[in-house]
Amino acid sequence: MILKALLVGAVIYIVYIMFFKQKAVKTTQTEKKSQNKQQADEMVECTTCGVYVEISEAILSSGKYYCSQECIDGAAK
Repeated sequence: MILKALLVGAVIYIVYIMFFKQKAVKTTQTEKKSQNKQQADEMVECTTCGVYVEISEAILSSGKYYCSQECIDGAAK
């Protein structure tokens, strides 16, 4: 009788591990993918020449984004 109860408990535990624990792993992988998408840089347009540049590489001057120092100098003329 005790052996049957232990076997049923073991089977229930194995089924729990197989189905419910893997969902937690899949959820974690999905969260990592969404975080990577959020880390992607936004593109902004250079005020002078119109080229799109990642915001992390753009130069912010007087509240406007520029792709290079040459464009900043060209806008000042």
